[in-house]
Amino acid sequence: MNNSNYDVAVVGAGVFGAWTAFQLQRAGKRVILIDAHGPGNSRSSSGGESRIIRMGYGADEVYTRSARRALQIWKEFFEQVREPLFYQTGVLWLAHEDDPYPVRSAETLKTAGIASEKLTTSEVSRRYPQIGLDRISWAMLEPEGGILLARRAVRAVAREALKNGVGYVQDAVKPPTGKGSLRQIATASGQYISAGQYIFACGPWLPKMFPNLLAERIHPTRQEVFFFATPAGQSFTAPALPTWIDFKDEAYGLPDLEGRGIKIAIDRHGPAFDPDSFDRIVSAAGLDEVRRCLARRLPALKDAPVTETRVCQYVNTANGDFLIDRHPEFDNVWLVGGGSGHGFKHGPVVGEYVAARVTGSTEGIEPRFSLESKARDQRRTVF
Repeated sequence: MNNSNYDVAVVGAGVFGAWTAFQLQRAGKRVILIDAHGPGNSRSSSGGESRIIRMGYGADEVYTRSARRALQIWKEFFEQVREPLFYQTGVLWLAHEDDPYPVRSAETLKTAGIASEKLTTSEVSRRYPQIGLDRISWAMLEPEGGILLARRAVRAVAREALKNGVGYVQDAVKPPTGKGSLRQIATASGQYISAGQYIFACGPWLPKMFPNLLAERIHPTRQEVFFFATPAGQSFTAPALPTWIDFKDEAYGLPDLEGRGIKIAIDRHGPAFDPDSFDRIVSAAGLDEVRRCLARRLPALKDAPVTETRVCQYVNTANGDFLIDRHPEFDNVWLVGGGSGHGFKHGPVVGEYVAARVTGSTEGIEPRFSLESKARDQRRTVF
């Protein structure tokens, strides 16, 4: 079978790929979207129930402004499709005494004109008595931040793209070979898909698609997430409890959404992970660490039972910057990935950025997204 007559083929229907297909179709392109397991599938980095959207990024104003723009687009999209998939919980940064990241975040938010509020520990205790403040010196609240219902949001974007005319194939794409101009891509079931340009936005599969180029530049890592039961009532739901981030202790937590329980995870790169072959069962060591965090930050829940667990993956570049660039050996192939654990929120803006590059615009090119800037040594600076 041969699918042809497309301007662009997008491989990967995660948050980057789905929004790229959506934005390219809006720009008048004939687009086909391809995914091995479907939008928001359980193996994908976009397949979790929830993701934080916050504007605080230390001194990284490029991501602060992108997150603000992305939040606007997400909210407009959810209103358009009439699905309330964003919860404005607020995002509370818990700052230690020697903790420059929240300080720089507050400065950057002020420069960008984004609302934030500095709170003393007494004010945090008064507003959010559930939160334990061991070793915390102050806090910063981003009132406009909150939570995206990730899996459902990605599926909604893909659904709308298809409704608007984007083609769709559910099949695995074989790694392309050769160089110059890619004429077509082949799938595992024997289909051939032809397009003028190809965008590979396939998350943890990106280094498997281009191993010689990306195996040492893109590193999928295993990440464990835990949900814990909450007592009856609403003291652990928003707005009584915000989303919180303890940057220095590398932990974050989400309030109970839709009765699923408190979500807590450690925001630290785990071991290398293969999205196809590795089991997704959490470890006893991971649970022990998260329970210690739970006892410290939500002490009333220190003995709460686990309601759900999940193993997903980050898709890390060397420092956490996105990869959005042309393939050096194909003049019509683009590489889009490296969400690095913080990318989900930026999906709509990544889609805009990729669409602008593919349609020939040179305005607003960000050198930090280039392939050339991607080192092989892991030294994360973007969180």
